[in-house]
Amino acid sequence: MSMPFYVAPEQVMKDRADYARKGIARGRALVAVRYVDGIALVAENASETLRKISEIYDRIAFAGVGKYNEFDQLRVAGVRAADLKGFQYSRDDVDARSLANQYAQILGQIFTHEMKPMEVEILVVEVGLTPGSDQLFHILYDGTVFDQQDHASLGGDSEAINARLAESFADGLDLGAAVRLGVSALAGPDRTIDASELEVAVLERGNGRRCFHRLTESELTAALSG
Repeated sequence: MSMPFYVAPEQVMKDRADYARKGIARGRALVAVRYVDGIALVAENASETLRKISEIYDRIAFAGVGKYNEFDQLRVAGVRAADLKGFQYSRDDVDARSLANQYAQILGQIFTHEMKPMEVEILVVEVGLTPGSDQLFHILYDGTVFDQQDHASLGGDSEAINARLAESFADGLDLGAAVRLGVSALAGPDRTIDASELEVAVLERGNGRRCFHRLTESELTAALSG
């Protein structure tokens, strides 16, 4: 009877992490920027039908990069979990923190026990009643959760994008300034991104019970030219 090859656990985890990172880096990045009235989410996405940014619940949005079919599965699972909790208890009991923890458990379980990890990074954001209560949770392919403060970036070249965000971010941005900052951070110094290649949505405090709003082409054009 032949003995199976031994592979050190740390090597297995490293190989899985490298595989997931390479898959994520092939996709286009997205950013979230907090502004005075809420949170703006800006993504490079030329498709008019496949969305990277979506509503999860009244005050909560979801964004993902990487393999579309994989992060869309997570989006659907989040919508179902939020709807169930809101129905069984109260709409006020649905929050981004508990959803982020559920996503972290799912991704961590898959990364550790499945043959192939999910090639995704996701962002769960919640707009609070006051600016100080806004929440941004960045969840990696292995279930690691980062609690971001003023901005976040996902996908390929996220370190450079984060550095550009940190350099230009300031408290008190209006919506137009936040969108322009996000687009500038995504594009970098060597290229430009047209409005047709962007997907932009906001969670806005003054938008009623359901705070999510996807910017139309005319609204996006106005924001970029402001």
